[in-house]
Amino acid sequence: MNPVAGRPLVICVVYPDLLGTYGDGGNGVVLAKRAQWRRIEVELLYAPSDRPLPKADIYTIGGGEDGPQVRAATTLIEDGTLVRRVAEGAVVLGVCAGFQLIGRSFPDSADRVCDGVGLLDLTTRKGTGRRAVGELVATPTADAPRTMHGAALPRLTGFENHGGVSIVGPGSRPLATVERGIGNGGGDGSEGAWSGRVLGTYLHGPVLARNTALADLLLGWALAPEGSALGTVTELEGLDDDEELALRSERLEAVDVQGGRGWRSMVRRVRTRR
Repeated sequence: MNPVAGRPLVICVVYPDLLGTYGDGGNGVVLAKRAQWRRIEVELLYAPSDRPLPKADIYTIGGGEDGPQVRAATTLIEDGTLVRRVAEGAVVLGVCAGFQLIGRSFPDSADRVCDGVGLLDLTTRKGTGRRAVGELVATPTADAPRTMHGAALPRLTGFENHGGVSIVGPGSRPLATVERGIGNGGGDGSEGAWSGRVLGTYLHGPVLARNTALADLLLGWALAPEGSALGTVTELEGLDDDEELALRSERLEAVDVQGGRGWRSMVRRVRTRR
């Protein structure tokens, strides 16, 4: 099955040599596997920073340290492929440092302002409080992207580890509202941002392994017929996600969103299994 103009769906993990600190390259694997399980022909590429960025349908950009983040942003700006491909309809997922660098600006380790790629109306500065480290749960906003059949995205779960404060400007929209954790950290309780087919988040995990509905949203965007409106989501064949949903439920219980006993009960179960 070759749904993208008679060719394989191409998924690209951007600069894993610079932005591979937190295992976010797994997002590319999740997308590729979920396509293959639906008998969709797919090609998964890993694009190092010393070569031109290849043409792809979906780009995933992960987290990394301050220096590599600056190098990645500078290289992407000079290369120009990512901006061109987004204008042509490509999908982008940016996580943590990848989220910050697809915005307008972010700080380096010396707190100097660095130019971002500009795919999102987002500015990031260094936070003055404690670093955001720990489990993060957020509820998608009312105007967050809709999945197949117009359904709302379910609650998002992941792990955050960042010192940045990100402010979403009027040209983009927050992705979700924080239930537990810090998220964007700007005081409005927001987490992540999106515009068109570009989406960013502070959720590690990898985020698409924990949130398969989000993975399918990105696939649905990428598989939309050429010339479709930006909000178009192609209907995908359903998958047996029992194991993935069990992991998701365990993670949600573990962060103790509802009231006090989730983490302790999970620890007891783990000890019992051992």
